[in-house]
Amino acid sequence: MPAQRSIVIGGGAFAGLALALALRQGLGADIPVIVVDPALGLRPSRDPRATAIVAACRRLLDAVGVWDQVAAGAQPILDMVITDSKLEDATRPVFLTFGGHVEPGEPFAHMVENRQLIDALLARAEAEGIDLRASAVTDFVSRADGVDVTLADGSTIEASLLVAADGARSKLRERAGIATHGWDYDQSGIVVTVGHERDHHGRAEEHFLPAGPFAILPLTGKRSSLVWTEKRAEAARIVALGEDEFHAELEQRFGLHLGEIKALDKPRAFPLSYFVARSFIGERLALVGDAAHVIHPIAGQGLNLGLKDVAALAEVVVDAARLGMDLGQADVLDRYQRWRRFDTMAMGLATNSLNLLFSNESKLLRAMRDIGLGLVDRAPPLKSMFIRQAAGLAGEVPRLLKGEAL
Repeated sequence: MPAQRSIVIGGGAFAGLALALALRQGLGADIPVIVVDPALGLRPSRDPRATAIVAACRRLLDAVGVWDQVAAGAQPILDMVITDSKLEDATRPVFLTFGGHVEPGEPFAHMVENRQLIDALLARAEAEGIDLRASAVTDFVSRADGVDVTLADGSTIEASLLVAADGARSKLRERAGIATHGWDYDQSGIVVTVGHERDHHGRAEEHFLPAGPFAILPLTGKRSSLVWTEKRAEAARIVALGEDEFHAELEQRFGLHLGEIKALDKPRAFPLSYFVARSFIGERLALVGDAAHVIHPIAGQGLNLGLKDVAALAEVVVDAARLGMDLGQADVLDRYQRWRRFDTMAMGLATNSLNLLFSNESKLLRAMRDIGLGLVDRAPPLKSMFIRQAAGLAGEVPRLLKGEAL
């Protein structure tokens, strides 16, 4: 049996911390798990965004001991409506509705505020005794029997495996020479939290407008999180508006079905793009989360794809350890790549196609997609399949996404 060294995770956000917890659960304390990220020294989190956590990823968070810490602040999505209209249309007919349960009593998704989730992951990692270092990985050299990881403080860690969880602009991916392929959308997602007079009753809404989707996602209390897609120049103009002018733009899109509305924080615009790494692995290196892929937020799957990476990589590493294999050897990492890359490519291309189909002014395309939405709405088995797919419960599902411990 080979001597197992540490596992180093470069990046301490959602994917990195969730992976550290999953590995600690499956491997125990005998194999050190080290998370390295300069941001680990900054707390509490100030991330103003919120994320839809699908059922499978909620099960993962429950399995690694985090869900109980965020459940009180999580808002279940109980149903969802989809409309397709022009901005100036007086009414927005509903073409598709989804009931929000994958199993009795289990919503297909919950809205969770990012800062609450990252703080809960960090607190759990500390409680589990995971080695958290507020530093950065500056270099690494792979050898036949390990990888030497150099940190910004000059120290070196001898590891069996290095995981790049350092985001879309991953320095580790770049250092490994792994290229990406994809494109820029010339769109930005405007993110803002809105308070409203009436209760949303757990309903999510996605309004397909010519500039892109306008998603209203329920938060606890009489609040909703918006992900509002516009052309990049228009998004920059909108977020730069004064309070009254911004409110007018917001009200035109949001409507008054929930009564009077008010922006509760400063709107921010995030550029949207699509890319997938040409390989999810290198020599003793695995990419997870945004380091491996970034997709359009139209289906709300970005963070969930990263947590699926976590579940798959943790499972193949823990299985390898139980078989006495070297955790960073090529065939272990190959299994991870085979498991995740096709699914990621398929989801990325699906979200890209949806964006192209809905973000346009074409009357012909609008008629075709509205017919398609209507047909799906009248086919319960098809809707059920879509819900399970969106919830992350279709295909070969890793154990953690089933809620099973490793």
